[in-house]
Amino acid sequence: MTFHPLIVVHGGAWKIPEEEHTPHGEGCRRAALAGWEVLRAGRSAVDAVEAAVRALEDDPTFDAGRGSCLNAAGEVELDAIIMDGRTLSLGAVAAVRRVRNPVTLARRVMEKGPHNFLVGSGAEEFARYHGMPLISPEELIVARERARWEAWRAGNGLYTENLFAPSGTVGAVALDREGHLAAATSTGGKPNKWPGRVGDSPLVGCGAYADDRSAAASATGDGEALMRILATGTVCAQVARGHSPQEAAEEMLRLLAERTGGYGGLIVLDPRGRFGIAHTTPHMAWAYVLGDGTLRAGIRVPNCPEGILCGRGATTGGGLVSR
Repeated sequence: MTFHPLIVVHGGAWKIPEEEHTPHGEGCRRAALAGWEVLRAGRSAVDAVEAAVRALEDDPTFDAGRGSCLNAAGEVELDAIIMDGRTLSLGAVAAVRRVRNPVTLARRVMEKGPHNFLVGSGAEEFARYHGMPLISPEELIVARERARWEAWRAGNGLYTENLFAPSGTVGAVALDREGHLAAATSTGGKPNKWPGRVGDSPLVGCGAYADDRSAAASATGDGEALMRILATGTVCAQVARGHSPQEAAEEMLRLLAERTGGYGGLIVLDPRGRFGIAHTTPHMAWAYVLGDGTLRAGIRVPNCPEGILCGRGATTGGGLVSR
């Protein structure tokens, strides 16, 4: 059986400043196209989500790879995960500082070693051993984030409300021609975080999950809250129980608010090609490419009033719940 390939990406859920709307939308559009070209060539869903997330890591607009938020010590620390829904294989890394594309390192961990999760200097040594060049940590820092960190250190009270803190965590989910799913998530974490802090993004079932028997999902937002409800693993289980990806995503975000007071966004895709996008923040950067090449991108789900649960769309014509 041949399936229609499809990819969905996100670039973070938060209150995106107006001057950053266009870069966020365009960055997600380019990433979705990068993943789509991989799928169109007949390659795997794992290849596609890696390509899409690499494009987002290389784009300084987002809190992933180059352009990531700085921690309290003024340093970048990166986390990432990738998961193959066909085999349930996964690889994850956390607190790495000298790797340009942590999602690729996560894939190396998945495919080259006996472990699932490596951190810090051990993960960087694994990268070097397997042929990935190490870079200076300074290459990951952009002027925008240095200025934000300097303002925070000077006591200007930036991001006193979590909703307004940059949460440009990036992710992708994909379905390939063979009917296999994959998911990946990458982040620089919270601005001004304690050095060594690890959030939900690289944790299996929290920041990302993929299983051909249920769904693939990637999360963004309040990491400490998302990990407490196992956001992506639970949303995939809901799809397996018969919920549509859109219904499951919305229900998971309601649960997030009810049980933790947290906020965030989810993208979810099932083996039938149905997908959902939802968020409880004013904005969420997203894009998708359908099997017929239809491309959509934006920073707020259509018909989404500011500050409420978002995601309901049409069921035909490339809407947010696919045919």
